[in-house]
Parts: sequence; C-alpha cells; structure tokens
Amino acid sequence: MYERLKHLVSPLFIFFLVLLIINDFFLKAVFHNTFTGKLSDFSGLFIFPIFWSAIFPKQKLTVFISTAVLFVFWKSEYSSVIIQFMKPYFGIGRTVDLSDLIALPMILLAWFYTKRRAQQSVNPVLMTRLSTYFSAAVAIFSFCATSQQRYIQSFDQPQYVLLKDPTIQHLNFDDELEFHKSDSLLVVKINYLSTSRPERNDDYNKNQSIKTLDLAILHRLADSASLVSPGKITLLTVNTEEGSDSLRFNGGRLDGRFIRTKGGKTIIEGFYKMGLEDSTWIIRDTISADKVIKTFVNGETINIKHYNHDKLQSSSNINTRADTIFNIYLQLVILVLCLAGICYLLYRNYRRAIPDHFKLKLLWRLLLCFISPLLVWLFYVGIMLLLMNYSQDIFETLATIIFIFITVCPLMFVIVFLIKIRRPIDILWYSLLFALAASIWATYLTLGALSQ
Repeated sequence: MYERLKHLVSPLFIFFLVLLIINDFFLKAVFHNTFTGKLSDFSGLFIFPIFWSAIFPKQKLTVFISTAVLFVFWKSEYSSVIIQFMKPYFGIGRTVDLSDLIALPMILLAWFYTKRRAQQSVNPVLMTRLSTYFSAAVAIFSFCATSQQRYIQSFDQPQYVLLKDPTIQHLNFDDELEFHKSDSLLVVKINYLSTSRPERNDDYNKNQSIKTLDLAILHRLADSASLVSPGKITLLTVNTEEGSDSLRFNGGRLDGRFIRTKGGKTIIEGFYKMGLEDSTWIIRDTISADKVIKTFVNGETINIKHYNHDKLQSSSNINTRADTIFNIYLQLVILVLCLAGICYLLYRNYRRAIPDHFKLKLLWRLLLCFISPLLVWLFYVGIMLLLMNYSQDIFETLATIIFIFITVCPLMFVIVFLIKIRRPIDILWYSLLFALAASIWATYLTLGALSQ
C-alpha cells in the first residue's frame, strides 16, 4: 500500500496541491479574476486523478477517463439538475463556463507523471509515511473546498430589471428570480443572486452586483430577451406577494421613485438612481405604527433610524466601505505595534537569561513543536474576533489551521532546538508573536480585497 501512495508526496503533486489551496483561499479573494478561476481547474485536474488512482491502483485508467468525463459534465448545464437536488444536503456549487475545459490537458500530464518513478520530497521512511497520510487528508479537503456552495447576495430593498422581446416559454429559476410579462416587456424581480463569496458582505459589495444586474440577468436567460435602450423611460406596476410595486425604469434599470403598497397602505417608498438606492427610504410595518428610515449615499447605507408613532427610538450610523478600509488601516498599525512589543519582550528575556535556557526533555520539546501551532491558531482566532474580522467558513478555517501548522511547526523546531526557550513565559510570547504575524497577513489580504 505504501508504494502506491508515493506519488502523493512527490514534489509536483505537493506543488499543485499547495497551489490549489492558496489559490482557493487567498489568491481568489485578493484578485478574483479569470486567471485565478482557471488556476484551480488546472491544479485540481492534476492532483485529483493522481490521488484517486493511488487509492484505487487497479482502476487507474478508469479513474483518469472518469475524471475527464465528470469534469466536462460538471462544467455543463446538464449537471444543474443534480446540483439542485444535492444543494439542500451538501454545500456545493459551480459556475457554468465551458472555457474551463482548456484545463483538460492537465489530466494527460498527470497520466504521464504517474508513469515515471516518484521522487519523494522526504526521505526517512517514517516521515514519508506521515507525509503521505497528511497529503491525502489535505487533498480530500481541497477537493471539497473548491466546490463549496456559492454566496447568496440578497437585497434589502426590492430589485428589478426590465428586458424586452422575451421568447422563453418556461421561466423556472426556483425562488431566485420572479418574472412578470407585460406585452413585449419582461420585468424580472431579483430576490437574490448566487455569486462568489465576497470579502465583506456590505452595501458596497451589493452595489457591485447591481451595477451590472441587467447584463447578469440577460446572461442567465441566454437568448430569450434583449436589453432596453438607456434613456427610454418606462412606468409599470407589478403585483407580487409582498405588495403592489410602482416602478420607474430608465432603460432596463430602476431609476426614480419607488412605491410599494399593500392593503391600501404605503409600506415602502424611496428613490433609485440607476438601480442603486438613493436619498431617503421609508419602510413601514404592515401591522404596527413602527417605521424605519434609511439614508443612502451612492447606494450605501449611512444611517438607520427606528420610529414608533413618529417618536425616534434609535439611530445608528453605518460604516461605508471607505470607513471600513480606514478602520482596517488602524487595525494594521495596532497589530504591527503589538508585534514589535512582543519582539522586544522576547529580546529582553533572551539577553537577561543567556546563556541559561528553559530545560525540557526531548519528548516535551517535540510535543511543544507539534502542539504550539494549535495555540497559535487559538490566539489568531481570538485576535480576529477582537478585531471583528473573523468570518471564515469551515473550509477556510481548516485551510488556516493547515497553513499555520506547516508554517509554525518548522519555526518552533528552530526556536526550541537552536535558539532555545529562555524562560517558560517565552512559549506564550512566541505563540502570540506568530498569531500576530498571521493576523497581520490576514488583515493585509482583507485590506487588499476591500480596496479593489
């Protein structure tokens, strides 16, 4: 069994495995472009058949052929039925993009790679065995993580687009879209959109979806409709379960006054500016005398006031994306200062204790090297929660744990066996030091993603 798993610790397999994880959890969040999207396909198609052919060596040819067939099927519209069936039970999702098929030659490259003699990246037998099992666990994780369910972009205020010349007969998008025909026009109500997970769920991110909302919906409908020319004003009233909506369109985008009535009572009124909320919005409760007044600037909420019988109950200011970026800069400064302070404490302890050091038996030193990454991760989570920047899902959490382990563990070996721990408290300081470094890196990536 060990011989057939050697390819899982070969240099090229590990390279594409690490590349897949870094791309899915870091590069996509920072750059979010076509290159990072294709990079996952290229890396995944190399490691996937190698991994499963190592597990089932007698079905190697079947594994490689099945990988190609399943990849083509997965990227086609035909897999939508299966995905819709599995979505309530498993968090999966994918983007239909036939251009991803250019990654298929990676399967052929993987086939020829398995024909050559595997070169292990680690020579000792025990370490190679452990590395093999670790690589296998990480590979399974990466296969699951790259197909995790997409993010749901919802809209607090009603969102519509107007299209013309609809030819489609059966419009079925579950509850994501609602369709209302009016002569040669098609009014599409968007309840939510399935998109890639954003770095921050705020109005700025929502606005990015709205800016190209008509084009996105038109793409979903393929050739069944066309865009309405900008400058053409259309007034329509649409009846929905929530109420009767009076709409004003400029081209295909909401532009102007919006009013929703129900039971003869106005429950929502506000203004749109080419799809984005503008000025003041009033949302009234359908039962009580409560109401909410929201103030928008460039589609971003800056203030929310709650009233009861016209008496102000509460008022809160909301950070815009620019405010959030400024706050993150301050957080980075604080983290760097804390990092510098920890470095000073460690240096002071080192100078005061040298040549003495904290003596530990070999077994305890080894345990310290392997357990300290867990302590670093706990500190990291605590720091990110304190900064209110922790919003990782299960896949990102596991990726962070793996990244911290493979980074901190070698560093702790250097510290414990070469630099040496001078005082017991230094164990805490080193763990906190690495946690601060990880927090600075994560905050920097967040800042880069938000600044784009």
